[in-house]
Amino acid sequence: MTALTGLKLTAAQKPTQMSPVQQRRNKLAKRLWEQAELAKAQQTGGTFAPKKFRSITDANTGERKQVEMSKRVKAWWFVGDNGKLVLSVRYGTKVLELAKGKWAVEVGSEKDLVPTLELLKGAVLGGELDAQIEAASNKLREGFGG
Repeated sequence: MTALTGLKLTAAQKPTQMSPVQQRRNKLAKRLWEQAELAKAQQTGGTFAPKKFRSITDANTGERKQVEMSKRVKAWWFVGDNGKLVLSVRYGTKVLELAKGKWAVEVGSEKDLVPTLELLKGAVLGGELDAQIEAASNKLREGFGG
């Protein structure tokens, strides 16, 4: 028992589930990371295709198995009317309203795209877009009838 006397013992337990707010933050942060990786790949002339697993049923045996497939990632940026690069942030299929009446970020050039995505990711993880994410989540949920 003398080995444990030098340690600070506590009654803390690991949480069994994450709050819905944190789950939504993590979901959007993951999508922003994918966009940053896609932008980096496009700048270097490469491709970015993350892998996902899909369940399929074998027609002959009826057995279900997991197959690894490439996930399609669509770019969230486009060239605006003024010729500058514009980035819209999406939660599912909904574009987030970042400020009242503002739906996109003017990036300017392709080299500023990755730092802008990293900045947005930090804002999401910091909780700055929680209200917008909540509104988009509720709107998506309504689309499923509940």
